[in-house]
Amino acid sequence: MPIDEARAFVPVRIAVLTVSDTRTFDDDRSGDALVQRLTDAGHELARREIVRDDRQAIADKLRQWIGDPEIDVVISTGGTGVTGRDVTPEAFGDVWEKEIAGFGELFRMLSYEKIGTSTIQSRCTAGVAGGTYLFALPGSPGACKDGWDMILATQLDIRFRPCNFVELMPRLQEK
Repeated sequence: MPIDEARAFVPVRIAVLTVSDTRTFDDDRSGDALVQRLTDAGHELARREIVRDDRQAIADKLRQWIGDPEIDVVISTGGTGVTGRDVTPEAFGDVWEKEIAGFGELFRMLSYEKIGTSTIQSRCTAGVAGGTYLFALPGSPGACKDGWDMILATQLDIRFRPCNFVELMPRLQEK
């Protein structure tokens, strides 16, 4: 799919949320990978935080960032698996107004080409709330790189054709 060079690039303000009981900024390689990719693409890092694997803590942080007019997109990493502490998809479901079901489906399809049936353990997801896009990626650096490189890099670029998430941003809160 082509990038329309006749269109001007529009930087998006993106917050990165790492969900983990053990990570710190010193060893958060997944968060680092997302920050590097989004800034290399010309977007703005609006916020970056780490929250524990707690459904309420995740939902509270999402609500805070959804209410912040300086944040257009939230990308989280971690907590999308099937273990007892993995509650990121549930927290996202608590706050979004609309699910973007195709995001998780596409991620798993693309991931299958790299890791085979292990991709079934990922419950990555996406949605929209308060005019803010919400994307939940798995916690591995490879998954974050794949999610950005194979989906988000183009969908968060207004020049991508035939359509992209950025051109829809002014209409996300229509009634």
